Amino acid sequence: MTITLDRPVVDELSHAVQVLRDWQHDGAPMQLHPGDLGWFWRFGAEATAAAVRTWSRDGRILAVGLLDGPALLRLTMVPDARRDEELARRLVGDVAEPERGVLAPGTADIEAPAGALVDDLLSEAGWIAGESWTPLRRDLTEPMTAPDARIEVIGPDLAHVRAAVQRASFDGSTFTDGRWHAMAAGVPYAEARCLVAYGDQGDAVATATVWSAGAGRPGLVEPMGVHREHRGRGYGTAITVAAAAALQELGSSSAVVATPSAMAGAVATYESAGFRRLPEVRDRHRPDSH
Repeated sequence: MTITLDRPVVDELSHAVQVLRDWQHDGAPMQLHPGDLGWFWRFGAEATAAAVRTWSRDGRILAVGLLDGPALLRLTMVPDARRDEELARRLVGDVAEPERGVLAPGTADIEAPAGALVDDLLSEAGWIAGESWTPLRRDLTEPMTAPDARIEVIGPDLAHVRAAVQRASFDGSTFTDGRWHAMAAGVPYAEARCLVAYGDQGDAVATATVWSAGAGRPGLVEPMGVHREHRGRGYGTAITVAAAAALQELGSSSAVVATPSAMAGAVATYESAGFRRLPEVRDRHRPDSH
């Protein structure tokens, strides 16, 4: 059967999310997680559907991509198809031709699992090594020590607090309580939690959202941030420990995260919270001339 490229409608997103859940397992390379779709859902269900692409053969989804912006495709595939040549060649062809509705012309980046054949073929097609990322993982099969801060699980009544800490943690953030409600209405949020840490004076000082992929599977921390006025006091470690504990309560086997390698402070924070650094991975970058 020929591989088909599809753009799911809103009602079909739950199937894409379930497929991504099924593909998560300990020992897999860092890859697109259902929580990535969940975090994108803050822009609404219609926008999320418009950003998702699926590739299928004989009715079976083989690959899922998320356009995390017009020039970044975050891509993963079913584990037994990572070296599937027909799929890899179809993926490379689709990202090369703007009329196929994946990437626009010009500079672009693709994130794919380490060891996938598509990465080799992109290199052959002139895509160069792009941004370096550091994946980290924490095993959740052992008991955990409580974080050294007051932690609150955020519901609808405190969405404005969660949003304010997000904006204070990331320059240029456009997160609002309205976007929190849109995210919380999404399919992936049924297995997610938003957390806020509070400082000694009662201020909200750090935040994280965690996404389970189901019991016995890796859960994702995305995002985690510390209020710019409260950094350097251990709150990043505290909220990260709390995030891992929340995933453990949700039944996750491990907690995973990836952060730009250039952000040494973020990597150090995760390590201080018991995460183990894994080998760096690189995006594939298409220079403007291609």
